[in-house]
Amino acid sequence: MSRPAATQVGYLVKDFRSKGLVFACVLASTLVFAGCSSSNATSAGATATPTPPPAPPSSQANDVLTYHNDNARTGQMLNETILTPANVNTASFGLLHVLSVDGKVDAQPLYVSNVGNQNLVIVATEHGTVYGFDADQGSIVWQKSMLLPGETPSDDHSCSQVSPEIGVTATPVIDRNAGPHGTIYLVAMSKDGSGNYFQRLHALDLFSGNEEFGGPKAVTASFPGNGDHSSGGQVTFDPGQYKERPGLLLLNGVIYTAWSSHCDIRPYTGWLIGYDQNTLAQTSILNVSPNGNEGSFWNSGAGPAADSGGNIIALQANGTFDTTLNAQGFPSQGDFGNSFLKISTTNRQLAVADYFTPFNVTAENSADEDLGSGGALVLPDLKDSTGATRHLAVGAGKDAHIYVVDRDSMGKFNTSSNQNYQDITGALGGSVFSMPAYFNNTVYYGASGSTLKAFPVTTARLSTTAGSASATSFAFPGTTPAVSASGSANGIVWAVENKNPAVLHAYDAANLSHELYNSSQAANSRDAFGAGNKFITPTIANGRVYVGTTSGVGVFGKFGPSTPTGLKIILQ
Repeated sequence: MSRPAATQVGYLVKDFRSKGLVFACVLASTLVFAGCSSSNATSAGATATPTPPPAPPSSQANDVLTYHNDNARTGQMLNETILTPANVNTASFGLLHVLSVDGKVDAQPLYVSNVGNQNLVIVATEHGTVYGFDADQGSIVWQKSMLLPGETPSDDHSCSQVSPEIGVTATPVIDRNAGPHGTIYLVAMSKDGSGNYFQRLHALDLFSGNEEFGGPKAVTASFPGNGDHSSGGQVTFDPGQYKERPGLLLLNGVIYTAWSSHCDIRPYTGWLIGYDQNTLAQTSILNVSPNGNEGSFWNSGAGPAADSGGNIIALQANGTFDTTLNAQGFPSQGDFGNSFLKISTTNRQLAVADYFTPFNVTAENSADEDLGSGGALVLPDLKDSTGATRHLAVGAGKDAHIYVVDRDSMGKFNTSSNQNYQDITGALGGSVFSMPAYFNNTVYYGASGSTLKAFPVTTARLSTTAGSASATSFAFPGTTPAVSASGSANGIVWAVENKNPAVLHAYDAANLSHELYNSSQAANSRDAFGAGNKFITPTIANGRVYVGTTSGVGVFGKFGPSTPTGLKIILQ
């Protein structure tokens, strides 16, 4: 918060007692300290929108602007200099406060530094509300409903996956350079009084939360095919039959949305739809099961990944797969159910460029054994044992295989054996309903009902056994880890346990058997922050850890006096 110039030498002390902390801002007659803030502020009501600031810098080291930190979906924050294995423990680290909101938080909270004179945490809820919180104070800077007049959030369509209401489910994506102050892109679902359902793409000004670019834009689509919900050779997108579960992807000026069904309630198929980020005009549509059924994208909330070549890398859920292949080795009717996909975006047009499908796809489809229950991770370029550079991606689903694909030749479909780069069985200990993370040549997986495990990568191959594992087993849906580090040093793996109350865990990234902290350790439920919410991944930024729950966001950080953020010294 800004402070007026002092007229005499003196001290202003703000006492934050909830953790037994005292933080002092010192003002002298020749100095103005602007932006003094506490490490343990409490929530406040919405405030009036101040005068807009200049456009922000093009990049900020602590920002988390998309699902799992980057388009490769690594989940690593490599600019964290405050939190280290030495200070993340119950004596010096814990719950600072909870950001209270009006619904479930299924989307990952995002962090944006230096928006005007504030750092913001962006939180979206299933009640259809988006909040901009002051990341340091915990107060609401702005709050906007995505509902149009006369609308409510969608009902849950008798499906318990997202319940009791559906508003904003997918993690938004932010571009700091779009619009005058940066832009937040998100999809919200709603329902009017006549029972009509709507899916809309919103573009919100980062500073005020106001709509931009003539938005919101209603999502409509059709695609050639004779599959579910088709007529006259066209499959039509029905907004009531879908929810936007995977996080949004911003790639080369296009916002890509990927669509899930409500449970397995037909009719539905597999849609990817792109929109120009500056006009919200639709750029391209792809349906990957147009002549069949099912085969949607849900990925436990993980956003589609992208590689440096502009290709989208995604895991598709079970659905129709054409075992009859054309001359190029692709499904003859364009139905790719239960596949690992590489989708080109050349000239902003979506097309499947390559794929891998397990040889037993028919049996897996019959058993509802989705490959698409997990998220896809794009690995950095790696040298194999011959010195050749490999371009790899990793994915896993309900069959508990770790599938590693070479993005230059993914393996396609073979009726008798899997032809992908590497197929690891028996290592995860359970089905995957989560997203892996990557850090320091290690892939981290948290399968359902199993421990969090670290798989070293050597000469472009994943170890077939875990190098280390947590003592804790994570019940359904397992856990989606995130990593904080300062470059390659001080690595911490963060994971949330889905229970009531939820538990935040912190592990030494070099050895997961070494737990640094968990939120159930402190006496008297000091760090209890709310009921667990499945598929949540922690967000780490600027010495804080943000964790979504069914009613808010728990904010964790260091206790005790610390240097205020956003400090400015002005000589007078």
